[in-house]
Amino acid sequence: MKENQANWSRSRDRLVAETTALGFSAELAELMARQLGSPKAIDRMAAYIRLAHPSSEEMLVDEMLAICAEIDAWREKKESQNAQARYNARLYMARMQSDEENED
Repeated sequence: MKENQANWSRSRDRLVAETTALGFSAELAELMARQLGSPKAIDRMAAYIRLAHPSSEEMLVDEMLAICAEIDAWREKKESQNAQARYNARLYMARMQSDEENED
């Protein structure tokens, strides 16, 4: 098994263990793991369960959706920062060309 697959398996297994320890189904944990999409997010969900002891499936799903929303917001922020950096580089290059033309 590759390292990445092993990380996914360990994270998923921790989430299943935490979820079932509170009396919820392993199937719910599997679905949440797939939706969360990364070992780090899955571990974050497992930590929430371990520390908060949610009392309903709705609370579990609500936290899972909050984690997914934060990840999506982070991705959008990074994409925006990258686009801004590319735009600034273009402006800089255009300014440099303009300055060179003015010197001639």
